[in-house]
Amino acid sequence: MTQHHPRKSTYVIVPLFIFMIATASWTWPYVVAQATYAIERGQAEASQQQLAVATDLSQAFQHVARSMRPAVVSVSSIKRIRLNQPQARRYDSQMPEELRRFFGGDDFFGRFPFEIPNNPQGYEQRGLGTGVIVTSDGYILTNNHVVDDADEVSVTLTDKRQFTAAVIGTDKATDVAVLKIDASNLHAAKLGDSNDLQVGEWALAVGSPFGLDQTVTAGIISAIGRANVGITDYEDFIQTDAAINPGNSGGPLVNLRGEVIGINTAIASRNGGYQGIGFAIPSNMARHVLDSIIKDGQVTRGYLGALIQDLSTDLAKSFGYNSTEGVLIGDVVDDGPAAKAGMKPGDIVLKFNGAIADNANQFRNAIAATAPKTEMELLVFRDGKREKIAVVIGQLDAEQLAVTHPGEASTDDLGMSVQNFTPELARQFGYGRDERGVMVTNVDPSGLAARAGIRAGDLIVTIGGQTVESVSDFRESLRSQESQAGIRMQILRDGVRRFVFMREGR
Repeated sequence: MTQHHPRKSTYVIVPLFIFMIATASWTWPYVVAQATYAIERGQAEASQQQLAVATDLSQAFQHVARSMRPAVVSVSSIKRIRLNQPQARRYDSQMPEELRRFFGGDDFFGRFPFEIPNNPQGYEQRGLGTGVIVTSDGYILTNNHVVDDADEVSVTLTDKRQFTAAVIGTDKATDVAVLKIDASNLHAAKLGDSNDLQVGEWALAVGSPFGLDQTVTAGIISAIGRANVGITDYEDFIQTDAAINPGNSGGPLVNLRGEVIGINTAIASRNGGYQGIGFAIPSNMARHVLDSIIKDGQVTRGYLGALIQDLSTDLAKSFGYNSTEGVLIGDVVDDGPAAKAGMKPGDIVLKFNGAIADNANQFRNAIAATAPKTEMELLVFRDGKREKIAVVIGQLDAEQLAVTHPGEASTDDLGMSVQNFTPELARQFGYGRDERGVMVTNVDPSGLAARAGIRAGDLIVTIGGQTVESVSDFRESLRSQESQAGIRMQILRDGVRRFVFMREGR
C-alpha cells in the first residue's frame, strides 16, 4: 500500500520556487530590454520609410528645377537718361509709388544707375529681372516694371546665349510684359491653370535674385485671390512664402508638376528684402495678357458698365437679402452693357455663367477676362426675387477703366454737413450740371458718415431709396429713417454711384 509523504513534496516545490525567483531576477530586465529594442527597431524602420517619402519630395524639387532651367531667362534693361530731361537724376524715379511702398525703394528691381563721368549728356540706368519662355519660337513673359520705358532689353539663356529682345507689348494694369527674341526650338514652360491652386500646396520660385541666375527657392501657396494690395489695377495675387528677392521680378512660380502657376511680381517688405510674403500674378491672368498682346498688339478687356461693390451684412439686409454672398451693383452707366440688359443699381449678382460671385474683385476680373461681344448670363437678386439677365459684354477703354476706380466720399446730421447742389459746386467738383442731390461739404472724422466711408465732395443722391434733390429733401428723408436700424444712402463720386450704410453703435 502506497503512502503519501507531504513533507517530502514540500521540500521539492520550495527549491523549485526559489529557483524561479532567482532566474526571473536576471531574465526580466533582459525581456524588457528586448521589448524596448524591438519598439525602437520598429520606429527606425518606420522612419526609414518616411525618409524615403522625404527623398521622393526632394527629388520632385530637383526634377522641377531641371525642367524649368532652360525656360527661365535673365532679363537686362538699359534706360538712357539725359541730363537735360526733367526726370534725370541719379536714381530711378519711374517706380510707381505703390510699388516703392512694398519693395522699400528702387533697388528692389535690381536697377542700378551708372553715371557717365564728365559726360554732360547723361547716364545709363540698368535693370535686372527674370523672364520665362512660354513658346518655342521665343515669346517670353516678364513684369512690366522690369522693362518699362527701357531703351534696350536683352535676354540671356541658361546656355549663356544672349539676344536682343523686342518688347511686343506691356500691360501696366496687371504688371505683365511680353518680349520676343529671334530664336527657335526653345524649351517652353507650360502654363498651368491657376484656378486649380490650393492653399498649402508646394511652390517653387525661379529667378535671378541679385543677379544670381537660376536660383530656386521653395515654399507653399500661402493664400490665393489677394486683392486690394494697391500694386496694380487688376489684382488677384497668389501669396507665397517661397523666397523672392531683388531680381526675381518676372520669374515663374511653379508647382510640383513643373507648370508655371504665376509670375513673381512683388513682396511685402519694410526694408526691401524678403520677409516671407511674396505675390505672383496668376498664370491665367498672365495667359490672357499674353494671348491678347500676341493677337491684337494690346490687351482687350471686357466691360460691364457698372460699379461693383462688396456686400456687407447691413447693406444686404437693407435690400431684403439675408446673405453676403454676391456682389452689389452700386451704379449703372448710361447706355452701357449693363443698362442695355436692364440691370439696375441695387441688383445683387449671385452668379455669372454658373460661377458663384464671391466678391467684387473676383467678379470684376472675370468681366475683364471675358471677350467683348460675349453673352454672359447673370443670376441677380432684385426686390426679393431671383432672376436671370443676359448681358452682352462690351470692350473696356482707358476712359472707362478710370471710371471703375472711384475716388472719395462724406455727410451732415450724422457727423457731416451738406448743402444744396449748385452749378458752382458742379464746376468745382467736376459734376455734370444735370446731376441732382446734396453736396457733402464737411465730415466729422469720428462720426457715422466717416465710418461709412463718406467724404467731403460726395453727392448724396438717394436715402433709403428716396431721391434727394435739396437739403429739405435730405432732412425729410432722414426723418423717415431710423439711425439705430440703419440708413442706406447712394452717393455719387468721380462719376460713379455706390451705396453706403451707416448705423449707430457701429
